[in-house]
Amino acid sequence: MAQYETDEEKVEAIKQWWKENGLAVAAGLVFGLVAVFGWRAWQDHQENRAQQASATFEQLLAVASRSDADAAGQLTERLHEDFGGTPYAALGSLVMARVALAGDDREAAKEALGQAIDEAPDPALADIATLRLARILIDEQDLEGADAILAGLDAGGAFAGEIAALRGDIAAARGDLEGARTAYREALASGASQAQLIEIKLANLPAAG
Repeated sequence: MAQYETDEEKVEAIKQWWKENGLAVAAGLVFGLVAVFGWRAWQDHQENRAQQASATFEQLLAVASRSDADAAGQLTERLHEDFGGTPYAALGSLVMARVALAGDDREAAKEALGQAIDEAPDPALADIATLRLARILIDEQDLEGADAILAGLDAGGAFAGEIAALRGDIAAARGDLEGARTAYREALASGASQAQLIEIKLANLPAAG
């Protein structure tokens, strides 16, 4: 009998505990399930969004290969509207700038590059856009403008060689031959791309007086 009473007491204790804590336990279980399924839904959403952005970017590359500026502009706008803040949007602006330059529309190219600089989530993408914008400004003889935007880049970072090469172009355009030589040599020492072109520019500088 004593055993029966003990078991009965245990059952009553469990009932009492559930009465006092059951709601909290149930709420915890529900919250846990919502969190798990919510996280999975979020992951699925992000994956689907990335796939859609990638598909749109592939379409942009296709029309860019045909130099279709109108279609490229529409797809670039879609990337920024639907996938703003992602690398695809900034990459889209870089592609749009290339298409615009191919069509000799410098203003559209500068606008696209400015958008990439402002909205790129990755600093490296913003730096690439800045370097390309600086090249356009140098071609337009806007040396002050090119100097100003290059000043915002890390001269000792990953693009040190490219920055030095552009500073060499600016110095050469100003007639600062020694400054150009120094900058071009720095660019070569820093492993700038298009090293052969930089060497040609360096060799073509007039001899020091």
